[in-house]
Amino acid sequence: MADLVSREPIFRVHCKVADILDLGPAPFGHRRVVNLLGGTVTGARLNGRVLAGGTDMQIMAADGSLDIHARYTLQSDAGALIQVDSRGMRHAPPDVLARLAKGEDVDASLYYFRTVMRFETAHPSADWLNHILALARGTREKNAVRLDVYEVL
Repeated sequence: MADLVSREPIFRVHCKVADILDLGPAPFGHRRVVNLLGGTVTGARLNGRVLAGGTDMQIMAADGSLDIHARYTLQSDAGALIQVDSRGMRHAPPDVLARLAKGEDVDASLYYFRTVMRFETAHPSADWLNHILALARGTREKNAVRLDVYEVL
C-alpha cells in the first residue's frame, strides 16, 4: 500500500469559473451551481484545454462543507474529447470558508478539497484514461479552480 497514487500529477487543470449560482436550501440540501468557463490542461500525460459548458453541482452542508459533482469535457492537443466525471468534497474551519467565500487567496493547506475522477473517451490517443481512476487535489481561486490530478495505481 506504499504507493497508491502516482508520485507526480499526470496532469494539471486550471479552469475559470463563473460566479456561484446559489439556489438556496432546497428539500434535499442547500444547492449551488458553478458553471465552468474553460481552461487549460498541462502535464506529463495530457495537454489540452477544458471546454466551456461544464458544471459543478454542489450541495452545501450546514457547516459550509461542500459535496461536489462536476461534469465537463477536456479536449487534448491530439483532438481527443474526454468526458470527466468528478465527485468530491471541500471543507475547512468556518474562518477559512468565510475567506474562500469572499474570493480571497487562501493557502490550500488550510482546507481539504479532493475529488475522485473518471474519464471516458472514444479517441485512441487517450484510451488509457478509460481504464484508470484519478484523485485530484484542488485549490480554489477567486474565479478559478486548480486541480493536480494523480493516477490511482
